[in-house]
Amino acid sequence: MAQDCSTDKNRTNWIETILNTLNVCPICGGHDFSYREVLWQELVSDWQLSLFEVNYINRQQGLNCVRCGNNLRSMALADALLCSFKYRGPLVKFVESDLAKTLNVLEINEAGGLSSVLEKLPNHQLVRYPEYDMTRLAFESATFDLVLHSDTLEHVPNPVAGLSECRRILTKNGRCIFTVPIIIGRLTRSRAGLKNSHHGATNQLGVDYIVHTEFGADMWKFALEAGFTSTRIHCLEYPSALAIEATTNNEQ
Repeated sequence: MAQDCSTDKNRTNWIETILNTLNVCPICGGHDFSYREVLWQELVSDWQLSLFEVNYINRQQGLNCVRCGNNLRSMALADALLCSFKYRGPLVKFVESDLAKTLNVLEINEAGGLSSVLEKLPNHQLVRYPEYDMTRLAFESATFDLVLHSDTLEHVPNPVAGLSECRRILTKNGRCIFTVPIIIGRLTRSRAGLKNSHHGATNQLGVDYIVHTEFGADMWKFALEAGFTSTRIHCLEYPSALAIEATTNNEQ
């Protein structure tokens, strides 16, 4: 299918106009950022990405805070966490707060460089998927106040089952906050029957996760299908820095 190059060019120009809108890192409070392109042509072709999509995904994965090293995706997750708890300040200060110290937190896979910050919480646990089955979490129900995962759900064969387990182990007012790669101009599709796709460099395909789901603009429905009653999309920067918060408490 031919791309609308003029539209893509306009959108790319628009992305460039907001290049410097991020003036503080929500993780460490840093103000300096670096950028490098991270996508490679094989993945671009497999996912049939337009120039606009390539640009904002590169920004999402390749814009880094110079001070803490976290990329924009991890910043989006941290920002959603801070907004959810109505905390003004960076994540490095939040974990020192009295509120944060009371939280039981489960992190499923390292959320970028956030892990080194989150592990300072007295009640933080980290498990790794796929070594630890996300669809059969070995925790009792209503154990955690917060479950976090970042760009993990697309590798789970049944993402609804994975989110359902997150809901089961959350307390009544608990939150599941996560990111997934979202192609905002499409609907979600399964990659079943398609060529295997990975999110690692081509020389790392043997150890990287296979992508089972390409999430699109309807990704919010997966949390509701998993039994959550509320889904919010936190936007640090559109369209590169989006994070999802799912809860079962309609009053939040």
